[in-house]
Amino acid sequence: MDLFTSQSYDSDNDQTNQQPQSGLEETLRSNHSSRMDFNKNGIFVERALALIKPDAVNKADDIEAIILNHGFSILQKRRVTLTAEQCSDFYSEHYGKKFFPSLVAFMTSGPIVAMVLSKENAIQQWRELIGPTNSTVAKETHPDSIRAFFGSNEQKNAVHGSDSVVSAEREIRFFFPNCIVEPIPVGQPAKDYLEQNVNRTLIKALTALCKEKPKDPVVRFT
Repeated sequence: MDLFTSQSYDSDNDQTNQQPQSGLEETLRSNHSSRMDFNKNGIFVERALALIKPDAVNKADDIEAIILNHGFSILQKRRVTLTAEQCSDFYSEHYGKKFFPSLVAFMTSGPIVAMVLSKENAIQQWRELIGPTNSTVAKETHPDSIRAFFGSNEQKNAVHGSDSVVSAEREIRFFFPNCIVEPIPVGQPAKDYLEQNVNRTLIKALTALCKEKPKDPVVRFT
C-alpha cells in the first residue's frame, strides 16, 4: 500500500498548555468508522501510543491519514504542549543519558499530538510503519516509512511509538489516564461473561418483579 494513499481526515483544534494528566482535558475521538478495539472475529487487538513530535505537527493531517489508511483506528487523540517536568517523567528511562537535556528541550519546544492506536499487533505494526529511530537511516533502509518522509535526524524524527506492551500501557495512561488499556471482551468471551455473571441475577430479579407487580416497575427495578 502506498504510504500517501489518502483519506479525508480533519485535524482537531490546538489544545496547547494542557496538562497530560489533568482531569479537565478534552479527549478527542476520531470519526473514523472502524475505531472499535476488536476485529470482525471478536479477537482482542492491541493498543499503542503514537506521538507526533513538534517537528512534524504541521504535517499531522498527512500522518493521521497514513495511519488510518494502514488499517489503524485512532481511538483517542489529544494535542498538548508538555512542560519540562512532564517530559522528564514520560522519558524517565532516559534520565542521566547524554542526550536527555536536548530531548526534553526538543519535546517541549512546541505542541505534540498524542494518539491511542488500535489494530491487531498494533505495537509491531506501528513500529514497522514509522521506521528506524534515526530518520537519516530510515531514508536509506526504509524509504517508505513515516520517519523517512517527515523526519530529519535521530532526534527530530517526526513520531514516537510504544516499543512493548508494558510501555504502551504506561504511555497511554500518561496521556489518557481514563483510558481503558485492557482489552474489552467481545464475541464469545462477552457471551460467556454475561452467562456466568449477569444473566442468572437478571432473570432472578425480573422473576421477582413479575411476581410482585409493583405500580411503578421501573422505579422498583432501579
